Amino acid sequence: MTTETENTEATATETEASAAPAETEAAPASPTVESLQAEVADLKDRVLRAFAEAENLRRRAEREREDTAKYAVTKFARDLTSVADNLRRALESVPAEARTEGGALTNLLDGVEMTERELLSAFEKAGISKIDPALGEKADPNKHEVLFEVPGTGQPGGSVIQVVQTGYQIHGRLLRAAKVGVAKAEAPATPSVDQTA
Repeated sequence: MTTETENTEATATETEASAAPAETEAAPASPTVESLQAEVADLKDRVLRAFAEAENLRRRAEREREDTAKYAVTKFARDLTSVADNLRRALESVPAEARTEGGALTNLLDGVEMTERELLSAFEKAGISKIDPALGEKADPNKHEVLFEVPGTGQPGGSVIQVVQTGYQIHGRLLRAAKVGVAKAEAPATPSVDQTA
């Protein structure tokens, strides 16, 4: 019996000895409170950044959808601006005396004027507005395309003296610049130097 007792004691001692190194090895592998808190903070930061990115993406997509809805007709509108120009040219090409005579020409002019008004009304509904600079107004490079300069007009330099073609904008974005002629800035008089001295 002593052999069995010795075997049991030896087995228990081996088990304790083998368990002791396992505990010491497992202790460093177990996470500490500080490391868990750092991991939680890192994961929380990642979640917040992912949420912010998703929110920014949603806003960007919404803004692009709104811009697409606003400016989808830009090419079509640009093509129609030449139609509006041609209607205006047709009305301006008829002399004033022919307008007062009456008859078929007067009826035709009335029809062209109504068509032009209807087209401009449709432009307004679509957010398209005319850029028609007033004479004497300072030329704005964001809205006006200067085609020529005229010296000796008595106007300040850069002032619009002639509108060649009206411009258009859609929801505040330039569709076509107004083509204008401007007054040329007068060269400052250079003082004459007396060289006889």
